[in-house]
Amino acid sequence: KGDFTVTILLTVLQVIACLGLIATVLLQSGKAQGLSGAIAGGSETFFGKNKSKTIDAILSKWTSVVAIAFLVTSIALFFLLK
Repeated sequence: KGDFTVTILLTVLQVIACLGLIATVLLQSGKAQGLSGAIAGGSETFFGKNKSKTIDAILSKWTSVVAIAFLVTSIALFFLLK
């Protein structure tokens, strides 16, 4: 029963990480000024003085964090279900 509960918990965490990864990637601006430009509008000029505080820099950091969480849950599920 313990393995089943851990499997359910890891699966839920992986789905949340997957959706978070999709969201953070889609919100980043690309060459055509992606969704973050449409959503943020003029707030980018407020953060313009400090490059590490721009919306794209914050989204990039969160993308890394969520990708690592997704990777860890994937590896844990692989070994748990093996």
